Amino acid sequence: MISRWQAPPRRRTVTAALTAFAAAAAAVVMVPGTTASAAPPGTKDVTAVMFEWNFASVAKECTNTLGPAGYGYVQVSPPQEHIQGSQWWTSYQPVSYKIAGRLGDATAFRNMVNTCHNAGVKVVVDTVINHMSAGNGTGTGGSSYTKYDYPGLYSAADMNDCTATISDYTNRTNVQNCELVGLADLDTGEEYVRATIAGYLNTLLGYGVDGFRIDAAKHMPAADLANIKSRLSNPSVYWKQEAIYGSGEAVQPTEYTGNGDVQEFRYAYDLKRVFNNENLAYLKNYGEGWGYMSSGVSGVFVDNHDTERNGSTLNYKDGANYTLANVFMLAYPYGAPDINSGYEWSSTDAGPPNNGSVTACWQDGWKCQHAWPEILRMVAFRNATRGESVTNWWDNGGDAIAFGRGGKGYVAINHESSGLTRTYQTSLAAGTYCNVQNNTTVTVNSSGQFTATLGSNTALAIYSGKSSC
Repeated sequence: MISRWQAPPRRRTVTAALTAFAAAAAAVVMVPGTTASAAPPGTKDVTAVMFEWNFASVAKECTNTLGPAGYGYVQVSPPQEHIQGSQWWTSYQPVSYKIAGRLGDATAFRNMVNTCHNAGVKVVVDTVINHMSAGNGTGTGGSSYTKYDYPGLYSAADMNDCTATISDYTNRTNVQNCELVGLADLDTGEEYVRATIAGYLNTLLGYGVDGFRIDAAKHMPAADLANIKSRLSNPSVYWKQEAIYGSGEAVQPTEYTGNGDVQEFRYAYDLKRVFNNENLAYLKNYGEGWGYMSSGVSGVFVDNHDTERNGSTLNYKDGANYTLANVFMLAYPYGAPDINSGYEWSSTDAGPPNNGSVTACWQDGWKCQHAWPEILRMVAFRNATRGESVTNWWDNGGDAIAFGRGGKGYVAINHESSGLTRTYQTSLAAGTYCNVQNNTTVTVNSSGQFTATLGSNTALAIYSGKSSC
């Protein structure tokens, strides 16, 4: 979806950046529906969000990295036909529901789904169903269109009556019936529109897709989305909704939890503030203790493609702060984590290198955060400690923290400016463990204690079942 961001805890979702709206951004993921559960079905709840990777590249990465590392899901960028242009946000201005974008055609998409499944990785699709495009022209699949008229699909009668740009987030009608950054707004309360959107999603399910991220969910009534979801061939499909929290706003994220998971943007905003300016000790009760939605309905992230560009969260340019925030997110049992994996940018409009083709990680500008060793190795830690609560919390009142995950794992993070040596108390069984952060061994004694030295801005993570490095 597309939604225009404004102030961290205050604005919605921005993705339909018309050329005239240079900083627009958007995103919507689909997550399970019947029983909202932030932890996707199964034992692996980490999603690698491969932003603007083409389908052939995603398929290879599922086989080579995501499956072996223990990622449960991969999220791909919107596959439908969209307006032409090199900017990333063109993907969020659809002109038809054909799979015919820059990332690949229907054959490449189907091959990607099958390959990822063979690697043990489920596939989530970022879906744009709130709106169509602005302007007129020929789409990436050859379809001619004008704003409000998409031959064979939609006409002006299928759009909401308000053709003004959204301007008042305290007004529900304005937020859900007017146009997000000037994009043609679909009337999702209309029978034909609901049936047509459901048809698109059912086509994707027919290709084997396991879930959806619903872009700009906030700009559609929750009841409309519930109706569309009820029409799917698998109405309990994993369903993750983009609904940005804004204090005092008319539309709140909690309205959408009956449909499935909802992305908890405050989690990412606050991580930036804590890692940049406050004390990690404050994270002891992170999550519900900070007033967020319950863990069981929350999708979390350190950054996504919108927020890394608009400055509301950390991003790959923040070095150790960014890396350690991802380590914390994967170690701490709140929500279902997304790892954003994109590419270097100086212009916030810049589209993907090589039109989304990734020859190798860390080449041609591809950042591959999902494969950074400190992040990648924490996926297995999370899988191994699933279901365990936080135990044995320790902090120094500042920027050094440590905590266990029951008797299955233990993590320590030193975000201080100097090294730290201390003895930690765990609930782990005695034995030798591999610190997956740097592939060194740690010995836990019969009292559950070990002594370790952590350099500035480094972490330690050990877990049951990983004794050798």
